[in-house]
Amino acid sequence: MTYEFILGSITLWLLVELLKALVRRSRPSFRVTQARIVGLRALGRSFPSGHTSQAFFTATLLVPYFHASLWMVLMLYGVALLVAITRMYVGAHYPRDVLAGAILGSAWGLLGAVVNGYVLNGIK
Repeated sequence: MTYEFILGSITLWLLVELLKALVRRSRPSFRVTQARIVGLRALGRSFPSGHTSQAFFTATLLVPYFHASLWMVLMLYGVALLVAITRMYVGAHYPRDVLAGAILGSAWGLLGAVVNGYVLNGIK
């Protein structure tokens, strides 16, 4: 599980940075004059949200590993959703950025679970 989480987090970060370089979308704090900025102004590109993708990746990876109950699933994805909402609240991302991050992170987590189940554990 540890290797899967570390490898998945690093490769997801690289994928997010590649997408940010390709899309080159400015953050709301630089384009929207009325944007709320909480704390320091975020630097770099906006699309997709790296924090959101990592939060949803972690939730998706942990659910099958711990054989989570419905309440645990709701809690894990609830925390990931709070991360997504706060990224918009602080003025770092547009709604589409966090939506893309949630989809990307969830897909990456599913891919990690499949790779772990079939390749590393030899399940046929």
